[in-house]
Amino acid sequence: MSSVSETSPVSAPSSPGRPLAGKVAFVTGGARGIGAAIVRRLARDGAAVAFTYSSSAAPAQALVADIAASGGKALALQADSADAVALTQAVDRAARELGRLDILVNNAGVAIAGDVGSFALADFDHTLNVNVRAVFVATQAAVRHMGQGGAYGRVITIGSTNSDRVPWAGFSVYGMSKAAIVGLTKGMARDLGPRGITVNNVQPGPVNTDMNPADGPMAGDMHGLMALNRHAHPDEIAGMVAYLAGPESGMVTGASLLIDGGFAA
Repeated sequence: MSSVSETSPVSAPSSPGRPLAGKVAFVTGGARGIGAAIVRRLARDGAAVAFTYSSSAAPAQALVADIAASGGKALALQADSADAVALTQAVDRAARELGRLDILVNNAGVAIAGDVGSFALADFDHTLNVNVRAVFVATQAAVRHMGQGGAYGRVITIGSTNSDRVPWAGFSVYGMSKAAIVGLTKGMARDLGPRGITVNNVQPGPVNTDMNPADGPMAGDMHGLMALNRHAHPDEIAGMVAYLAGPESGMVTGASLLIDGGFAA
């Protein structure tokens, strides 16, 4: 199931108010929460944006319609990030239908809590498949389309402050998966630097989404560990992603950037 507001190639030059005009972005897990905020921000900055969703079909189509109503271009593609074949096909389809690919945002992720003594191996594998393997799969697929007709390319992954700090029991596997992204980001930055492609990792702390609401049962404990005692808004994460996706960040690569209100300070 997919929807596209316009499928012609995008090649208009950028402008100060629309720094991503003429660029095409692909966002995994873009129908809700942080992902939807990223899709909206990249579209607002002028990019045509393709994004995947797994089961949130209605929000995905609503997001496409909203972006089209604002004069933007969007493409929603159903693909489970744990399915390497489906994810690769979605990347390839986005590049084909939108004419190119310049920006990849690896946003899709899962957080399964459990004590190490009883954590199910199936949950361990699923965490790695979505949080780590899918990042590699999507990046491998995306970079085949980057740098065509120019050296511009951006790969951005949404990691977590829990790569640096895991203050509660039950999050060892999740923390491990996000720590793996730190090393993967550094290595891929070396691999892709000669092609002019930057690779960076954004590490949020608590963000106000339906999965982690600012008034949820753990919010008080989270805020007590932070220098800024509040959840972030998804738009704040999207703002950092937009910077890394834009032309002003050309010398930033291999970096893991905290946006966690001092959670890891």
